[in-house]
Amino acid sequence: MSSVPNGVYPTMITPYQKDLQVDYGVFPELMRWYEDRKVTGVFAICQSSEIFYLSFEERLQILKAIMKTRKPGTVVVASGHTSYDPATQIKEAQAFIAEGIDAYVFITNRFADKSEDDDTFLRRVDHVTRELPDVPLGFYECPHPYNRLLSPAVLKQLVNVANFAFLKDTCCDLDAIKAKLEITKDTGFKIFNANSAQLLESLRLGAAGFSGVMGNFHPQLYTKLCECWQEDPALAERIQDFCGLSSMATGNYPVTAKYSIALDGVPMTWLSRSGDASKLRRCDQMGVEQMRRCALALEASYK
Repeated sequence: MSSVPNGVYPTMITPYQKDLQVDYGVFPELMRWYEDRKVTGVFAICQSSEIFYLSFEERLQILKAIMKTRKPGTVVVASGHTSYDPATQIKEAQAFIAEGIDAYVFITNRFADKSEDDDTFLRRVDHVTRELPDVPLGFYECPHPYNRLLSPAVLKQLVNVANFAFLKDTCCDLDAIKAKLEITKDTGFKIFNANSAQLLESLRLGAAGFSGVMGNFHPQLYTKLCECWQEDPALAERIQDFCGLSSMATGNYPVTAKYSIALDGVPMTWLSRSGDASKLRRCDQMGVEQMRRCALALEASYK
């Protein structure tokens, strides 16, 4: 596979036990939850997974659990890219790729800090990727600890490198996305939008799909939107209106996402290392419950 299929890739969460140790036993049911909602695949070991709060061994064991339990056909793209040290980046990427993932994802802000220029970024990318096996590679414009966006000029230099296959875009700027799509047109390089409010418009511009946090609340709606936007524009607009509006109500994430998934029967706590589950008030829970009911009603209207 030279790239990854178009579609929906939720940013996968990490379940914890009551002592905040990773609950590896939940992954079979968690993967079924995503797969039953017809997503194309999952983006594992990302910021939603609380990647910066996990040790390397935890990240690797999570990936092993995901790969062991995924169904045939479910695409797994994964990061693990938290270190600034190139040697460590290479070693950890090799370990992740060895697990059989479909693509490895680099976090853009790991290659250069805020004060460093694009030449430094590109030089370090070249150094690290030269040491990796022949597998599709992606970039993720992770907002933490700072959001290093790929400029059109940088992207232009990357799209012609054989292994670079896609970008998870977090710029939330349709003009910028349009510029990136124009550069990547006819190259095979794909752009997945993380922004819910602008998803439909980005699909019309040529984006390949969705990869964002709201895939942890109602991924089936994003799957339907990516499937129907050309054949049924009216339904696509209805789904987009709901998805865009609901994306504004995600305070205390990923705690709220874990609570929402647990409502569907996945046996997991909504504890988090990056968020404070004790601050999930009853009124917050009610908001999640109401959003879930609305999503299910919308889904029922087109089934």
